[in-house]
Amino acid sequence: MRVYLKGDPEAEDFSNLLLQIGNGDLHEDDDKKVNIPNNLCVVVKDLKSLSEQIYLNLNNFHSENLTWLNERAILTPKNDTAASINDSLLDQLPTEMVKYPSVDSVVELEDVVNYPVEFLQTLNPPGIPPRNLCLKIGAPIMLLRNLILPKLCNGTRLRIKTLHKNVIEATIFTGCGMRETVFLPRIPLIPADYHFQFKRLQFPVKVCFTMTINKAQGQSLKVAGVDLRNDCFSHGQLYVACSRVSSPDSLIILSPEGRTKNIVYKEVL
Repeated sequence: MRVYLKGDPEAEDFSNLLLQIGNGDLHEDDDKKVNIPNNLCVVVKDLKSLSEQIYLNLNNFHSENLTWLNERAILTPKNDTAASINDSLLDQLPTEMVKYPSVDSVVELEDVVNYPVEFLQTLNPPGIPPRNLCLKIGAPIMLLRNLILPKLCNGTRLRIKTLHKNVIEATIFTGCGMRETVFLPRIPLIPADYHFQFKRLQFPVKVCFTMTINKAQGQSLKVAGVDLRNDCFSHGQLYVACSRVSSPDSLIILSPEGRTKNIVYKEVL
């Protein structure tokens, strides 16, 4: 539907190609990988080229036109890769960096001896903001927790308007609250991935120039970059990444070896 709504005469070919990717019908080699089709996207060979094509005007990032940011993103299979690219692009913004350290503590009092604060500060569980959250005015951010449904929910993207000591003023990019200004407080976050419970008091956001492919599900973009230096986990994940846009010209894929490099694993059932 995203492809057909644009009204492009080449939309049917792109749509059929996306369905082939999603169904796992593309030809595989002996390593259970597939080639990137020539008519799927624009291919670049390094991260700098990918970043410049997606975020080509970071020096004029103070524009009040939110559409410019809302319509583009870089997608990658892994959280650590997304964090690395986000840090690099955040450094390019001309605004001043503001660091927000978290307050970490154990939930159970008897765990204080076993898990000191210094140890808790080294942990970086998925879905939890980092110990030192670095932000800049003008940067796009993503909400990591449901706050006010349906306006502010997990995955909502915003743009930072003002950074205060204990609150972030931001403008919503997408959804029913689009263009509305909201205030985001620090809240306690308890990860569920450890055999003990600890609490991190931090703003429930992360920078989102780049996001994981799984987090991008359900979002429509005008321009999307896909960093495939690391293999996708399945053909379904590649389908999700490629189907965020409406045409091959709007999809830029980073493949260091070019178009014919086998880079995507097919899902093994």
